[in-house]
Amino acid sequence: MKQLLRMACTTVGVLAGMLLLAQPILAYRAYTAPASQQDETTGAAQDYDPGASVQATDANAQGTDSENVPGGGMVGPDYVLGPEDVLTITVLDLPDMTQTVRVENDGTVTVKLLGKVKAAGQTAIELKHELEKDWGRKYLEDPHVSIFIKQFHSTSVSVIGAVAKPGVYQLPGPRTLIEVIALAGGINMPGTATGSMAGSAPAGRWIYITRAKGFQGFKPIKGLQMIAPNQVKVDSGLLMYSHDSALNIPVMPFDTITVSRAGIVYVVGSVQKSGGFTLEDVDSLTVLQAFSLAQGCSSACNMKHAEIIRTLPNGTRKLTYINLGKIMKGKAPDPILYANDMLVIRGSFAKSLIPWGLSTGLGTLSGLIIWQGL
Repeated sequence: MKQLLRMACTTVGVLAGMLLLAQPILAYRAYTAPASQQDETTGAAQDYDPGASVQATDANAQGTDSENVPGGGMVGPDYVLGPEDVLTITVLDLPDMTQTVRVENDGTVTVKLLGKVKAAGQTAIELKHELEKDWGRKYLEDPHVSIFIKQFHSTSVSVIGAVAKPGVYQLPGPRTLIEVIALAGGINMPGTATGSMAGSAPAGRWIYITRAKGFQGFKPIKGLQMIAPNQVKVDSGLLMYSHDSALNIPVMPFDTITVSRAGIVYVVGSVQKSGGFTLEDVDSLTVLQAFSLAQGCSSACNMKHAEIIRTLPNGTRKLTYINLGKIMKGKAPDPILYANDMLVIRGSFAKSLIPWGLSTGLGTLSGLIIWQGL
């Protein structure tokens, strides 16, 4: 009996000891399994980015070869790095080398092991090859580097004036004048002032490009003129419709592109259609051209007496009398009208009497003579 009790106690003791030993083993497995599983499925340690707090440019968050950038451009391999761009640099199988850096104003980035490295003026691919060469020469064996551009700041241009979407645009790589205007939604076409672009005048004849560093080696051609050392102007009509590549000049970082608004010539008085007429692709109109746009005289038009009212730069107005009848017969020169000029066509008092009837007209004429004491 005592032997049986001794065997039972021994068995219970062995079982209790096994349970005590199993608890820390189970606890260890419960503690280590999630971490092991996480390493196998997500590779969290390898994806660690010490610069993750720098917010990526939304339109380029996926880092593909061709992505939208604020301003409507496309990110491609020809994008040239510049100051304020933010880069994430990674080395294959070396998570400790991952870092996010900003291109400094002097054009350099500070990277691990190498210190300051020139980045501005290079594409991401060129910088990648340079880092692989420098790291491979001294520190790493056959490194494979990748560079992701998180933020774009370096190549902005301003587009203002008669365009659909004026603003500041980031240029991911070289762009021409037409391409930049396209980013801004194109120039305002005739009739847009009362359409979806309400309040915006149609584009005028000239597009002005202002460049802080000037235009070295500039050669003027038809439709492209220099008006100051840092400014040129391009004929918009020739640019858009002649397909002359010499007019489609390259746009440089920090250029300002101004699309001029069309001027207006006003015709008022005894005409069929009074109002303002835009100078869309010209700088001026002649009196006869403006007169024809107003559809000619009304029934009470005085061809001998018309005026041109012009506002001078100092704010004063200049009044010029013209004989429209002589101009139409070629006996007088056809004056030029510029933006904001006003052509006034006076009415004919004698012709205005006809609709009233002869008796009414004579009575009115007699009244006027008596009133003026004639």
